[in-house]
Order: sequence, then structure tokens, then C-alpha cells
Amino acid sequence: MTKTLDWLLDPASPGVRYLALRDLVGLPADDPKLAAARKEAHTKGPIADILAKMQPEGYWVRPGHGYNPKYFSIVWSLIMLAQLGGSSTEDERIARACNYLLDKNLQKDGQFTCTGTPGGTVDCLQGNMLRALVTLGCDDPRLVKSYEWMARTVTGEGMAPNSEKDAPLRYYAYKCGPDFACGANGNKPCAWGAVKVMLAFGAWPAERRTPLIKRAIKQGAEFLLGSDPAKADYPTRTGAKTSRSWFTFGFPVFYVTDVLQIVEAMVGLGYGADPRLANALELIRSKQDDQGRWALDYDYAGKTWVEFGAKHEPNPWVTLRAMRVLKESI
Repeated sequence: MTKTLDWLLDPASPGVRYLALRDLVGLPADDPKLAAARKEAHTKGPIADILAKMQPEGYWVRPGHGYNPKYFSIVWSLIMLAQLGGSSTEDERIARACNYLLDKNLQKDGQFTCTGTPGGTVDCLQGNMLRALVTLGCDDPRLVKSYEWMARTVTGEGMAPNSEKDAPLRYYAYKCGPDFACGANGNKPCAWGAVKVMLAFGAWPAERRTPLIKRAIKQGAEFLLGSDPAKADYPTRTGAKTSRSWFTFGFPVFYVTDVLQIVEAMVGLGYGADPRLANALELIRSKQDDQGRWALDYDYAGKTWVEFGAKHEPNPWVTLRAMRVLKESI
């Protein structure tokens, strides 16, 4: 692994180098070397490129709730910045964008929306946005209500069916029931959405996890680990075979999900040693080449602000993802 780590620490890629120093080498936040690397990652490379496209008010492309256009708007830009290690304390523009999203997108009950109305709430968006905001350093008090909403939709506590339009809290067409039920998945539990929700719970500090959130975490873990994550044999809309996207590791990761991200979510919640992850961890190791690197199997080339390498070639961003979970699962 030493040669692989040296590759990730190459100064020519300041964004990868910063995250490798932080997550693999384990330098503390106040270490001068890490602070310098963090600053450089925000002034050179993909973080700087994305922020250069931001409008002064805090959005990308066009104002509003910011779900479209994919994958250039504020929703996708913030998701990507979070995966790149962006920090609101390092660059004020990130804090401005986080506040803009909360002001323009967040609904009164705490949900994010892909349509601009409460009916556009869906697990993958809710989880992605909460994880992104917390990871970026946003500590807005509105996030507390948003996390409680998300936990409640997992367990079903206090939630009325979609048909009860006048209920104080209810499900909607997409976010249609407990246990990650999703209208886009034929009202069946959606594992893609579950992974995003669990990633968001992992980003939320443990001391801020209420009993409701803890129950939702346990319920989510039982769902994702109830099937072998290495097979990703989760419910599909039509009962068709498992999507091959589960087995193509990529960067960045938006609402499509892979097995590696299941493990990321579980490791982030303290399940790294759970024996039910053994096959998934072995799958991750099996995709490593003889140089200790992982390839970019899935990408968004031409579909977003930044590209992250050639497809099917060894990729530092994917390698960073894999090495992080393997380190935390030992």
C-alpha cells in the first residue's frame, strides 16, 4: 500500500493529496502540513474550478431550488464539493452556497425537494444534501429539523400516508413510506436512497443523534445488511435483475450508488467490523490492480463541471474511496 499512498500524495493532484493526508495519513486538522494542503486544494484543481462557476448570490447556472440542470446546478455542485473535501471555513463561497440552498430549497417540515414543492422529496436527495451540507461545515440550526424529518420517514413514526393530505406530517409520491419506500422504485424500498440516508446519518455527530435517529440508523443498517451487499440483491421497480451500476466504482457519486458506497455508509456508522460486510470488502479488494490501484468504471464525463480521469484507467479518486473504507474496516 506504500506505493499507492505515495501515488495519492503526488503534489500534482492537490485535491487528492489533501484528502489522503487527512484520511489515510491521519494528520490532525490543526497540523500545518494539512492546513497548507487544504488551502492549496481550494485554490487549485476541481474545488477551485467548481467555485469559479458559482454566481455571486451562491447558486450555479440559474436561481431557484437548484435541482436542474443535472449535473451543474447547486444541488450537484454541493454534492461534488463535499466529496472533494470542500470546506466552508476555507472558502466563504461554500458557506454562501450552503445558505442559498437552505433558503431556496428546504421545505417547512425539513425536507429537500427536486421540484420546489414538498412533493418533490425523495430519500436520495435528502441524504445527499444533508451529508453534503454537514461535510462542507454547515451548522445551520435548520439541519436539526431536517435530520429529524429524515429519521421519521425511515421509521414511520408520526408519519401519515400520502393519501392524508391534511396530516401534519405525511409521505409523498416519491418519499412514499417507511423503510426507504420510493415511488420511483415502484413503492418498494430503494437501496440507492437508503445508502444516501445512511451516509448522512454518519456525517451527523454522534452526540447529536436523538433516540429517533438512532432507531432509524439501526433500521437502515438491518435493511442494507439484510441482503449480502456484495450481491446488492435489493428490491427493484419491476423485479428485474440487479443493476450493474452497483459493481462499477466511480467518482463523483450522485444518486446512482455502488457497493463501495454501501461500505462507506456502514463504516461511517461503526459497522466496519460487521461480518455481513465481509463479501463486500472482498469484492472491493478484488477490483484492485497489481499496482494497488482502483479503476474509474463509472463517470460523468461531459455532464458536470469537472472530469476526473479516463474511464477504465487507474484513478486516484476511486482509489482514495477504496483505501478509506479498507483502513476503517480493519
